[in-house]
Amino acid sequence: MATAIYLEHYLDSIENLPCELQRNFTLMRDLDNRTEEKKGEINKLAEEYIANVKNLASAQRVEHLQKIQNAYSKCKEFSDDKVQLAMQTYEMVDKHIRRLDADLARFENELKEKLELSGHESSEGRGVKKAESRGLREKRSSRGRAKKGSEEDSPRKKKKINSPDLSDALLPMQPSDVLDMPVDPNEPTYCLCHQVSYGEMIGCDNPDCPIEWFHFACVDLATKPKGKWFCPRCTQDRKKK
Repeated sequence: MATAIYLEHYLDSIENLPCELQRNFTLMRDLDNRTEEKKGEINKLAEEYIANVKNLASAQRVEHLQKIQNAYSKCKEFSDDKVQLAMQTYEMVDKHIRRLDADLARFENELKEKLELSGHESSEGRGVKKAESRGLREKRSSRGRAKKGSEEDSPRKKKKINSPDLSDALLPMQPSDVLDMPVDPNEPTYCLCHQVSYGEMIGCDNPDCPIEWFHFACVDLATKPKGKWFCPRCTQDRKKK
């Protein structure tokens, strides 16, 4: 059931992804075409300038060079737009990859917790059965003895008879399905995926880090690294400095 819920939510989140990617790729292709046109225009202007430079007046030379410079500026503008689109496309895909990794890590942790819980309950069930069989054997042996009020009311007798009931009373206190409870909306979120705390997490050693804590899966970690560790954002900031 939990697998179906995770899969349904993830498929809903990527429903519009193909259309968004196609739109970005179309815009990038259009920018490529416009850049190539500008490059052809620059080559043509450069050839005209070289061929006629001796016959051009000073003002005409400046005007011609200005046209070439404007064309180069336009090419740079198209290139910058394309880079921005490429980064936006990368972030778009990477966001869904991080969410999938986080969901997989959360699902694995839930499976482990449920397996541990089921193993704990089964061991308690075996203990209850042993206590009940012990109580039955004691009852059978007590039937062959003389029925005395002192024996029936002794503390030892009460302890043996009541031990199965005590185990039965403890069983309902075990959590049945805590993992399926709704998440508190006021619970703080962490990491690059902006999800709540779960599984194994690592803290950034930068005291001024705005996020502080990260899920192992979201930062491509399987085990805790030795020494100091800095998150991707803080690592980039340190490189800039």
